[in-house]
Amino acid sequence: MRSTTPVTHWVTLALAGLGLHPLLATAVTIAEINGNKFLSSYAGKSVTGVTGLVTAKGPNGIWIRSTTPDDDPATSESIYVFSNTVGSNLTVGDIIFLNGKVTEYRSTATYIYLTEITSPSSVKVISSGNTVTPLVIGKDTLPPPTDDFSSLDGGDIYALPNGAANISTVNPVLDPTKYGLDFWESLCGELVTVTNPTVVVRANSYRDTWVVGNWAATGRNDNNGITMSDKDSNPEAIIIGTPLDGTKNPTSSKMGDQAETITGIVTYTFGFYYILPLTALKITSPSAAKSTPSTLQSSSNCKALTVGDYNVENLAPNSSHLPKIASHIVNYLSSPDLVLLQEVQDNSGATDDGTVDANITLSTLTASILSISGGKTNYSYVEVVASSGNLDGGAPGGNIRQAYLYKPDVLSLWKPNQGSASDNTSVVLGQDGKVELTFNPGRIDPGNEAWAASRKPLVAAWRAKGGKKPFFTVNVHFSSKGGGTSLQGDVRPPVNGAVGKRELQAEVTGKFIAEILKLDPSAAVVAAGDFNEFAFVQPMKTFANVSGMKDLDEVAGIPPAERYTYTYDMNAQELDHMYVSPSLASSRKTKYEHLHINSWANSADMVSDHDPSVALVNVCGCA
Repeated sequence: MRSTTPVTHWVTLALAGLGLHPLLATAVTIAEINGNKFLSSYAGKSVTGVTGLVTAKGPNGIWIRSTTPDDDPATSESIYVFSNTVGSNLTVGDIIFLNGKVTEYRSTATYIYLTEITSPSSVKVISSGNTVTPLVIGKDTLPPPTDDFSSLDGGDIYALPNGAANISTVNPVLDPTKYGLDFWESLCGELVTVTNPTVVVRANSYRDTWVVGNWAATGRNDNNGITMSDKDSNPEAIIIGTPLDGTKNPTSSKMGDQAETITGIVTYTFGFYYILPLTALKITSPSAAKSTPSTLQSSSNCKALTVGDYNVENLAPNSSHLPKIASHIVNYLSSPDLVLLQEVQDNSGATDDGTVDANITLSTLTASILSISGGKTNYSYVEVVASSGNLDGGAPGGNIRQAYLYKPDVLSLWKPNQGSASDNTSVVLGQDGKVELTFNPGRIDPGNEAWAASRKPLVAAWRAKGGKKPFFTVNVHFSSKGGGTSLQGDVRPPVNGAVGKRELQAEVTGKFIAEILKLDPSAAVVAAGDFNEFAFVQPMKTFANVSGMKDLDEVAGIPPAERYTYTYDMNAQELDHMYVSPSLASSRKTKYEHLHINSWANSADMVSDHDPSVALVNVCGCA
């Protein structure tokens, strides 16, 4: 029978019955063990008389909540007791007494420590059948902060230099009213409820699912995800991890799905704060598709030219997703006049057999587009054949590169002169007084150390139907963020992988474009592709400043929450950008759209890991 007598009263009586002095046995409370910092002042010490209510059981331990909570929102009242055997004779609702050792655990040096009790001994059940009531986040607790992760980030999670401090070294006092990491740390070990959760990113391969509950969230986009912005990477989101009862979360969840209210334990693992639910997440209302085809209409001449951009994710001739990419180009991008592609693999895909040409990959794609369009879209293609030796990064043997698809009845290369992988194209004035390239198409400074193990920009000069001078495109794929650390990790600000390399790449690319605009300030230039960086982070600021180009999101007035082409962790984010020269930025005809056909989809329906984008530009120029 469950008693309505206060829990602390029963604890006192029971401890006395065990021959233990109540004041001595409860001298160390769970709140005192956790403290108001990330690391416990009791770490490495033995503690006695720890009393708590069993709130949940896992395969390797139990979670207990203090029976004598304090009033400090910075101190968690719950803790994990790590032991393969401690829970075997215990039941949720038991109040127990134990001794043990306070341990700070992490599996990787870049993670935040988890405070836990190990080597439990003298475990005694004081009473059973006690009510276990979860804390409703935002009602029984503070609401999660929505802007800053940590006091050590200096107000900007992408500030340079990265890794200026470590939580484990500084061990700052928690401020759960202001900082996201502090908030979740202050709840570590607690049994909590998330009311009416919304899925913000598709489930990962482990079925882990990022959600926000019935609390304030910034950056809400039209698909009910949360988009990161300058100095706001959404610390209010939380991962729903592996259920404690052995059930499995769904694999089909996606951005915008509504889920059933869920209860679980807050913990830290794999570099993030998680909620381990008591049972599997249940989707109650799947989000409906909102992806629509591009509305931008080409005039099939220089007055209104459509330019698409698409990272096609390791596309090879035998890729199962190749027909779907072709379908996207026809049915969603509406067959642009010009398409900038990234991650085109060579003819043998990831097989490292010395093949470097991608002509079969590209011809297979264009043939598929022709078929899907019913013979209406007949593209030609342009590439620079890669060097042998996997010099451009990506999957070993794949030799990924950028390429162009173009409609030959609308576009042609201006004074074509095919460059090789090692040829360095330059900007010069032709005999006709117009700007041209020494190699067209060509690579920008391919021998520069900035491009070591990375893709070199593919630049081309084009003649559009009706145009009086060339316009230029720069197709980029900067170095990836590999080697970065978790947004919720120990290193503050987090390491933004290869940010220094992207800074160099932005400078080299920007200087090349600046040469075009120096010789012809009214030149029409489009730079687009997978920059692997956010518009508000230093490499993109450098690119814009050095090149003189304008962010097309700003030019076209894309709402900040809709500026995304990719999802990672909890965030919808924009790695793929288009920048245009001042002459295009000042034109009222310049338009831009992001097509959220992959970021919204679940894992099974995703065709590429990037969304495509389409722009409309007038490149007619003047005499």
